[in-house]
Amino acid sequence: MTQQWSQTAEINAGKLKENAYPGRGIVIGLTPDGTRYAQVYWIMGRSENSRNRVFIQEDNGFVRTEAKDPAKLTDPSLIIYYPVRHAGQAHIVTNGDQTDTIYDAVAAGRTFEQALTTRTWEPDAPNYTPRISGLVDLSDVNCAYKLSILKTNQGDASQTMRHYFHYEQGIAGFGHCIHTYAADGNPLPSFQGEPVLMPLFDDIRQTASFYWDRLNEENKISLLVKTIDKATGQTETVILNKA
Repeated sequence: MTQQWSQTAEINAGKLKENAYPGRGIVIGLTPDGTRYAQVYWIMGRSENSRNRVFIQEDNGFVRTEAKDPAKLTDPSLIIYYPVRHAGQAHIVTNGDQTDTIYDAVAAGRTFEQALTTRTWEPDAPNYTPRISGLVDLSDVNCAYKLSILKTNQGDASQTMRHYFHYEQGIAGFGHCIHTYAADGNPLPSFQGEPVLMPLFDDIRQTASFYWDRLNEENKISLLVKTIDKATGQTETVILNKA
């Protein structure tokens, strides 16, 4: 089975490399040694405003997006946010300000799903970019990690489709990936189907380099990898910024 998983993950990684514009993406899974969860998040952009960003890690471990050149920032909505925050043992990663929605809900004792019920896709017609989110909660003994995608029904803005994926156990050396777009286009077509299997590595920098090298050179902006020790909760984060 491990060989089959490896072959599938390799094929999926190849498809990512061939995709000029998968948009923003999340991978969550387990390192090969089985001791740490890994969260991968990247952003891409086609406009000058979108490309004018970097990831900044704060002292508390949160990661925010920030304008590389504030003078060139024309519209902060949808591009300036916290992709990574944590509340207690719950480690959140998303592609927008729903990070804060999940953070507030978890801190108040509500669930990942309850938080996302209050949100929809991004208001950027005609793309209606999906909101993608992930959670690793070490206090949840019944679930290793969760992923979610909120999107329109085939571009129909009157309908919101809410997909939640719960993984009761991690697979050592692999993660599951979702991203906002199926490919480049006008309008941009949304991601379809279930999360796809992807490889992970024990070395956090190897994981970062692996995904960075598979993102389109012209469109990639920033990428982060965060690992979470299953036993201790200790975290480590690596950030790569193009700018």
